[in-house]
Amino acid sequence: MAAKTYFSRDYADARQRFLDAAGAAGAALDARAHPLNGPAGEALFTDLAWLGPPEAERVLVTISATHGVEGFCGSGAQVGWLESGLTREQPAGTAHLMVHAINPHGFAWLRRVTEDNVDLNRNFVDHEAPYPENSGYEALTEALSPRDWDEAVIAESQAALEVFAEANGRTALQSAISGGQYRHPEGIFFGGRRPTWSRLLMEEIFEARLARAQKVAVVDFHTGLGPHGHGERICVHAPGSTALKRAAEWYRDDITSPALGTSSSIELHGCNEVGMEKALAGRELTAIALEYGTIPTPEVRLALCADNWLHHHGELDSPKGEAIKEQIRAAFYPDTDDWKEQVWERAVETLRLALKGLAQG
Repeated sequence: MAAKTYFSRDYADARQRFLDAAGAAGAALDARAHPLNGPAGEALFTDLAWLGPPEAERVLVTISATHGVEGFCGSGAQVGWLESGLTREQPAGTAHLMVHAINPHGFAWLRRVTEDNVDLNRNFVDHEAPYPENSGYEALTEALSPRDWDEAVIAESQAALEVFAEANGRTALQSAISGGQYRHPEGIFFGGRRPTWSRLLMEEIFEARLARAQKVAVVDFHTGLGPHGHGERICVHAPGSTALKRAAEWYRDDITSPALGTSSSIELHGCNEVGMEKALAGRELTAIALEYGTIPTPEVRLALCADNWLHHHGELDSPKGEAIKEQIRAAFYPDTDDWKEQVWERAVETLRLALKGLAQG
């Protein structure tokens, strides 16, 4: 079956495809209802599918829609794994937990963030402690989240970012924008002031559903960073750690590390692996983000700023609002057959290697 058939047109379609495929594969299903609805009034859910023995000590976890609108990619990979029959490759004694749409609100509304404008992958900080500082974002906040959005404002904002980059370097610009910030709730890459619904659910899943697991592999699907169609395996385990060395072995040295400067990503504050490590303390965790490139970074950034403006100052149902929604969808989901094929091939390769790694030792 062609890879393009695994991908969906919207959240509701993706959910139904996932439920149908998981049911046909014999998975045990569970769902958590989100407190808010989607744009058409539809109910929203994070769905869980468990394939394999309930008591398995070796578990592969795949996660889609950590950044909501990126869910088209991860959902497509999950549905494809189920519909293609690749579940038969699962080693005896190993389980596969599929977490579909951990951020269903962002997926349904075509937003990268959660319902409270929070970047889930910056939310796993200690909210009782002082928040990390990001002086670069402070210098750029007006350029990144202006109150107006037209060609003149966009040009002025882009010029301000270029001035910052020329003075401080491109890496400093990337860190300032996407490293995470905790002072501006209406800004982009906001890490929140409290745990979000999705963070609390992810913690619950890892603590309760993986209570018996001793060896866990995580593949968290993302899009928007890096060369078009390339799936970068980003590993944020600490440099020199056993976990980072193990990931390099499992994935044949085809991983990158933000901390070592080998990744298209910079180091982040409050990423979800922090929550995973806490929930699985004392057990073996090998986690990667599988990040697929879409369009050039400046265009992705522009789409994020536009969508952020729309939800704080614009009108969703206006022609401008509809155009912005198309813009952000395209930035994180290139709806083309060749891109989907690249996503699928890399996903299959990655999940096979993860299962092989879990089976070792």
